[in-house]
Amino acid sequence: MKPAWLLALAALSVNAQPVPDTLAQRALACTGCHGKEGRAAPDGYYPRLAGKPAGYLYNQLLNFRDGRRDYGLMSELISPLSDDYLKELAGHFASLDLPYPPPQPATLPAPELARAEQLVRQGDATRRLPACTACHGERLTGTQPVVPGLLGLSRDYLNGQLGAWRSGQRRAQEPDCMAQVAKALTEADINAITQYLASRPMAADSHPAAALAAPAPLRCGGLAP
Repeated sequence: MKPAWLLALAALSVNAQPVPDTLAQRALACTGCHGKEGRAAPDGYYPRLAGKPAGYLYNQLLNFRDGRRDYGLMSELISPLSDDYLKELAGHFASLDLPYPPPQPATLPAPELARAEQLVRQGDATRRLPACTACHGERLTGTQPVVPGLLGLSRDYLNGQLGAWRSGQRRAQEPDCMAQVAKALTEADINAITQYLASRPMAADSHPAAALAAPAPLRCGGLAP
């Protein structure tokens, strides 16, 4: 007589439904951390993937695979994947058009938020700081094909990424313009800017702008998709 566990296993095998071999099915490996459909994890640590420019997502996958960004789980997951497959994966998440979470209330006084808005929208020429909108778009929703949006992200994530650029933990293709920007910001600047960005409602049109409105204010290696 066969043991009960073997009979149960056999029953499961008979009733198991075939899993479709689609890119969406394979992308479920990503949503375990990045949230359902790539909408972002609740803890704010794993960012949203859905709707970001495909070129940006592709560049970040290359950065993890090739050692410019350091997170062991990501690097191990994608290390055996080809450039073509990573482009497909980036295109899948870029094609998703999903709602964004509500903004986070800011806790800073109004003058500090006003200063943050000035840095975001005008920059500071005396410190060679360009406006965030110069690359990330007037709506701050990103710019095709490789610049991500800054809205709809948590303060913790924004703080973490700017801090990683300042410390050299996060890098991009040279010349690394974001590292240059992050190192020119003070800790107070970063706190104010991330509070301002996280507190802004998503624009009515949440899609990335079609192109930069003017030439990039800094030389950026990552601007080539």
